[in-house]
Amino acid sequence: MAESIQSSMPNSKKIVFGIYFFLLLLMALCPPFYLGVSGSKQLVLGVPLPIFYWIANAVLVGLGIWALYVAEGVSGELANEGEPT
Repeated sequence: MAESIQSSMPNSKKIVFGIYFFLLLLMALCPPFYLGVSGSKQLVLGVPLPIFYWIANAVLVGLGIWALYVAEGVSGELANEGEPT
């Protein structure tokens, strides 16, 4: 049972993180999303909304990378320190 869970985990992990990072890529590169907030003078946490948009995108990318690192650590895909890769 545990082997079947571990064998299916890499595929589901690739799909989940692939979709997550693809959506962040769309958020960063597709003009309609950014242009929807670009002319706004509204403040979010004291920062103009267009700048907050980019900060939020960067934070979400960082959180995604951290979550992927944790997921790979849990599944045992990371090399131990001092071991050759």
